[in-house]
Amino acid sequence: MLALYAIFRIVVINLVLSGDNAVVIGLAAHRLPLRQRRIAIFTGGAVAVLLRIVLTATAALLLQITGLQFVGGMLLIWIAFKLLKEEEESKEGVRSAGGMREAIITILVADFVMSTDNVLGVAAASGGDLRLLVFGLIMSMAIVMWMGSLVAELINRFWWLSYVGAAVIAWTGAMMMFDDRFVTERAEWLSRWVAYLSAAVITIAVTAFAHWFHRMRPSREG
Repeated sequence: MLALYAIFRIVVINLVLSGDNAVVIGLAAHRLPLRQRRIAIFTGGAVAVLLRIVLTATAALLLQITGLQFVGGMLLIWIAFKLLKEEEESKEGVRSAGGMREAIITILVADFVMSTDNVLGVAAASGGDLRLLVFGLIMSMAIVMWMGSLVAELINRFWWLSYVGAAVIAWTGAMMMFDDRFVTERAEWLSRWVAYLSAAVITIAVTAFAHWFHRMRPSREG
């Protein structure tokens, strides 16, 4: 009974915490042909399982490094900006550089940055049981890959979802920055609602600037 309860908790944690990872996968891979998209998602997911095992072993140590989460948040904001660049280029008929390899690298980098909460949740739910821990890690990536494929299909049908996806990534990055001890220890005035408001401003600014920089600016220069 306890094992079933632990499995149930692992399933719920994975479903709740895997959404942002799936958005990155879908946004990074949806422009690829179907076969290459499946390879990119599978390869990125398989290597990400290994990364999550490493993260699980070092999660406690990583959380003690002040500033690491802040840097990760900045990296996610850059990824959101970069992915919108590729979206705008594809709309203009310009072939985005990198292809499948670049999509896999983007998936791995973003998953590495965003997986700490998922890894810690699964580790806590497993209660130290190695079998449950491995099950949780593999299941988390299965869910992420399935959701990522679904997101990719939706973005291909509804182009505006690429902006929603980029906004989700930018929001996640901004909140990671505000949650880092480098910020919280130096800005005691930073309440939760101020952090939410600031993250919203950053999210809107990043998506708006990316749209102008990658689409509107070239037309003005031309």
